[in-house]
Amino acid sequence: MNAAMDKVRRALTGISGVPVTPYAADGSVDTSKLSKLIVGLAHAGVHNLMAAGNTGEFFTLTMDEVRLVHRTTIKAADGKAVVSAAVGRSLSEAKALARDAIAEGADAIMGHHPMDPFAGPSYQAKYFLDLATSSTVPVIAYVRSDNFSVSDFRQLARHQNIAGIKFASSNLMLLAEVIRSTKDTPTIWVCGLAEGWAPAFYAMGARGFTSGLVNVFPERSHAIYRALEAGDFEEARNLIDGIAGFEALRTKYFNGANVTVVKEAIGMLGTDVGKVRIPGVEALSETERAELREIVERVKAQALMAQ
Repeated sequence: MNAAMDKVRRALTGISGVPVTPYAADGSVDTSKLSKLIVGLAHAGVHNLMAAGNTGEFFTLTMDEVRLVHRTTIKAADGKAVVSAAVGRSLSEAKALARDAIAEGADAIMGHHPMDPFAGPSYQAKYFLDLATSSTVPVIAYVRSDNFSVSDFRQLARHQNIAGIKFASSNLMLLAEVIRSTKDTPTIWVCGLAEGWAPAFYAMGARGFTSGLVNVFPERSHAIYRALEAGDFEEARNLIDGIAGFEALRTKYFNGANVTVVKEAIGMLGTDVGKVRIPGVEALSETERAELREIVERVKAQALMAQ
């Protein structure tokens, strides 16, 4: 387990890309396009692939579709990137998905934040702890709330099978406090809010970041990552400024356009990966699409110039 844990923790200090889930014309998961996407991301050097994460529309996939996405991603990555299979919903379903993904060869399990509206914060933490205890590969806890106590976070960080915590809250003071309180643990604190928040998270002591942008422009994500690792925050900010409009579009409709923007940008680069499933925003407006096209063309031209 130590070698496996070290491998996952190293990957978490890099870029954790969350691939979209392509759909065929009939609405089913398009495994051919998914495989091609994964091969491209692995070839681009994305350190960790979070299969069936939120950008992969986890909560609109059936359980069988989640398994299909896991299996397809693991096979296509072919050991060239760490694959963290995302699981969730009820604890029993999360454990069942984890067992199947591990049998297929997943390197790690990423537990989605339990979304039950009546959940108690400490019991949400217990959800992750129970998942980690039952898993035979390292677990990543995806925490999307700042309602956990410092004690809750410390329990997660001290669990011997939790490799890292994907912290997806903008409460930077809480992040600073929990990082201070867990200095005696090897757990990796990862920026779970993508590139735009990564400089602030790095300044607080986090490492690595999650990314939906890698589906479209992995070279920009890598450039931001290199700048952050070198401590060049000015360069990181300049690089982020160039994709700020892209990320701003993703936050529209209370984040309902998050995946929509990524999928439409991929389409603008020549690959139709299907619409986002309801209740996500199915399609952008013409005004939004024109704004996105300008961003995509500009970043594409910059990427070509840098080659």
